[in-house]
Amino acid sequence: MTLFTHEHTVSSKMVHKGGIINLRVDALKSGNHETTREVVEHNGGVVILCQPQPDQVVLIKQYRYSINEDLIEFPAGRIEKGEAPLPAAQRELTEETGYIASQWREISRFFTAPGFCNEILYMYKATDVVLAEKSLDDDEETEVMLMTLTQAWNLVTSGQIRDGKTVAGLGLLLGESGHFKL
Repeated sequence: MTLFTHEHTVSSKMVHKGGIINLRVDALKSGNHETTREVVEHNGGVVILCQPQPDQVVLIKQYRYSINEDLIEFPAGRIEKGEAPLPAAQRELTEETGYIASQWREISRFFTAPGFCNEILYMYKATDVVLAEKSLDDDEETEVMLMTLTQAWNLVTSGQIRDGKTVAGLGLLLGESGHFKL
């Protein structure tokens, strides 16, 4: 059995405090070895796998500035400071799609990029939905897309869906529905 040597923080310096992320640089020591780690701090987020029908999913298309492209993805958003994940998911679903769900179930939680970031995403399945009205943030614009699980997975395999949380969520839904056999 391999035992991992844990690094111990010698010093930590906050180099950026922002509205969405912070960036800190830590000096670490493990035995005689010293190294530096850059860590992006993020409050966490939610991903909503909304299913109006058992074989349907609600996706959105939206522009992502960081990659200068439109992406097709599950509705998702930040957890505000002091906010619990489920209310954040409920808020984000309505804001981005106009859907309101009465049945909610957490199906996964995962780290997005643990090599440099502490962000955790809480993934919820939302069912028993009704369509109300979108209430987007001022800086958001989304196109709501309704499709079958098979259609959505075909967009993954053709390279049209490249968002990691969406690929993971579709895989979970397909596995849960029996589409994927192990």
